[in-house]
Amino acid sequence: MMTLKIAFRNIFRQKRRTILTALAMIVGFTLSSVFIGWSDGAYSDIIAMFTQNRIGHIQVHWGDYLDKPSLYKTMDNYESIGETIGSVKGVEAWTPRVYSAGLGSVGEKSTTVQIIGIDVAREVEATRFDRKIIDGKVISAQPARGAVLGKGLARTLSAAIGDEFVIVSQGADGSIANELYEIVGIAESGDDITDRMACYLHIEDVQELLVLEGRSHEIVVIVSNINRVHKITKGIKTALDDSTLDVAPWQVVAKDFYRAMQADKQGDAIGRIIIMLIVAIGVLNTVLMSVLERTSEYGVLKAVGTKPRQIFWLVVCEVLIIALGSIVVGAGLGTAGNYLLSIYGITMPQEFTCGGIKFQTMYAEVNVRSLIIPAITVILSAGIVSIFPALKAARILPARAMRAH
Repeated sequence: MMTLKIAFRNIFRQKRRTILTALAMIVGFTLSSVFIGWSDGAYSDIIAMFTQNRIGHIQVHWGDYLDKPSLYKTMDNYESIGETIGSVKGVEAWTPRVYSAGLGSVGEKSTTVQIIGIDVAREVEATRFDRKIIDGKVISAQPARGAVLGKGLARTLSAAIGDEFVIVSQGADGSIANELYEIVGIAESGDDITDRMACYLHIEDVQELLVLEGRSHEIVVIVSNINRVHKITKGIKTALDDSTLDVAPWQVVAKDFYRAMQADKQGDAIGRIIIMLIVAIGVLNTVLMSVLERTSEYGVLKAVGTKPRQIFWLVVCEVLIIALGSIVVGAGLGTAGNYLLSIYGITMPQEFTCGGIKFQTMYAEVNVRSLIIPAITVILSAGIVSIFPALKAARILPARAMRAH
């Protein structure tokens, strides 16, 4: 207790030194907090865009369709499966899809297309499909042989709203599937690869084209909290209780994308370590200079009977008290910085692409992680770097110290 009282008194007695030490810690805490908040926000935005726009948070397929897609691997009772999924706690929306490849043509131009059959009402609810339309309108809620082309596909075919769009593919019964559709809209998903090939049709039109009446290849699930996706996945598996169905979270569906995100996060961890090393060096320098300036003071303390371990803990306590105060101030500044960046973001000079999706403005995220990690780092680094100056102070010889000036 006496050591703490003396430590507090020394902190307020040497204001200039205290301010210098505290500033190093505050700056380090704030930079680390904003760095974590901004990187977490950027990752959250990228993942949200990638999952919400394309693959959903969870996908349900028959058998090994995810690893080996096939026209014939379908779910016959997808409506019933979807209703069961919708009853699971945490599920916000679900939507079925039918996929195939084919040849699409407008006039004399033709190219390979990815046929995507969607339940329009459910797709709008789940993935906000209507917001992707940049020209024209969404497909009718009822099957009417309307088609929405990806922006890149429309450019390749020189297609315009109202043009006739011919699709040639293969039906599930082995027949040649071909049909004529009217282009009603142009979509931009933000994913260049998808937009160059995607052709969206009403799910019933695709089922008729491919002879897949009442069947679907995939059910996309959107959850209310992406951080609980694994728990909700387990809940869906339990509710379905069907070994023929494969229920996979987005981390499994998009393995390469997930690995890329994890690798990038490791790179950010290196950045945080560098910031805190700079802070630790600054604190070490300030505390060591303080010990040298107070050599005669420590000499007097030892001369009057203060034990070396008491001097050691005196120096450590001083640094840790300053660290705790710096954390409080840094937490306020870090939270304020993250809050402002969560509103205004940071706009990059040029657009960049991640997972095929374009980004330019990145926003921060105000979360507990951006406070806890810098707080632990500041306390640990302050405690560690205080050991050497504390040992130096504890080993001072009284006679030699009192002659110092």
